[in-house]
Amino acid sequence: MTHISRTQSTFVPPVPEAKRWIDGVTFPPDRPLINVSQAAPIDPPPAPLRRAMAEALERPETHLYGPVLGLPALRAALAAHWSAHYDAHITPDRIAITAGCNQAFAATMAAICGIGDEVLLPVPWYFNHKMWLDMQGVTTVPLPTDDRLLPDAETAHALVTERTRAIVLVSPNNPGGVEYPAETLAALYDLAHDRGLTLIVDETYKDFDSRSGPPHDLLSRAGATDTLVQLYSFSKAYRLTGHRVGAIVAAPALLNEIEKFQDTVAICAPQLGQRAALWGLENLSQWLAGERDEILDRRAAIADNMPKLAAKGWRLKGLGAYFAYLEHPFAMPADELGPKLVPEAGVLALPGTMFTPATDPSGARHLRIAYANIDRAGVGRLFDRLAALDWPLAGTDAPA
Repeated sequence: MTHISRTQSTFVPPVPEAKRWIDGVTFPPDRPLINVSQAAPIDPPPAPLRRAMAEALERPETHLYGPVLGLPALRAALAAHWSAHYDAHITPDRIAITAGCNQAFAATMAAICGIGDEVLLPVPWYFNHKMWLDMQGVTTVPLPTDDRLLPDAETAHALVTERTRAIVLVSPNNPGGVEYPAETLAALYDLAHDRGLTLIVDETYKDFDSRSGPPHDLLSRAGATDTLVQLYSFSKAYRLTGHRVGAIVAAPALLNEIEKFQDTVAICAPQLGQRAALWGLENLSQWLAGERDEILDRRAAIADNMPKLAAKGWRLKGLGAYFAYLEHPFAMPADELGPKLVPEAGVLALPGTMFTPATDPSGARHLRIAYANIDRAGVGRLFDRLAALDWPLAGTDAPA
């Protein structure tokens, strides 16, 4: 029998794979590469935060192991922030700090799933969620979404079996950008609560939601302590991607199980990153509001420029947070289109095939645009390049 390791059971990480497409490609000065492949800010943290981090480096405790579930002050500050944002009462014992939001997801799934269990993921999905489930021996059950990229509770209900343990949602969504309506979340919450499942809502991009006020009332619903798990990342809010600070909001009993995972894998989240996140929560609310305004302007720029592409047969399927999800008009599948865009258009974007099952034809029709690092003018240049593509269209007899 051929031995297959846990890592061999899943696919190559999409972002590193896509970055290899630019190896050896020269981009002329008048048409530099437009990289819209990754949802990570490339600018450093703001200067006041960098100064606070420099001061933290002089504190001996910054260089030591900390509490497994996070610094008490950070847990308390995030609990207060979460309570205010969601108009709910969250205590610090419901907060765990992790080495990034990916680890928050991994720790949560390790605490609730065993080999052969099933988890529902809406399609298109966030690929690292799928990768971790593969490596954990958990079966991913694709949950179809509608033309607005929204999952439906009735569809999900039909997919639940005795092995189902959780439904995972990302809102605002990665890769689709869609902000899930409160009623969509409520319906899926009711399903999870009624069937004894865990509803995991990854809210990494909550700080860039275009809506004002709480995006949902799940924390105030009956049974929320037993049903709901929320995930969060400080990386996008405070530009701390390299410092790996995420969070879990869950019942204390579940965090006791998560503590086993954390102690084994990381012992604690990086201390410098935690202290930076705490300083950010306490001091950068006004700065973060400005960051949100800038992202919302880039989102508006996508909508403003979309007529250029719509005239060429493109469709905007989802838009929000850091992402636009586009249906392309070309005869070739997206996994061929993506590499072709690099030398011929100077654009690096991820094909929809990286966010869907291999058997799902929708992946071949879509591209994800991550626009966190291009301003309004950059959005215009990107759309001009895409609109200029004169390639054979789907439904024609011309060869691809």
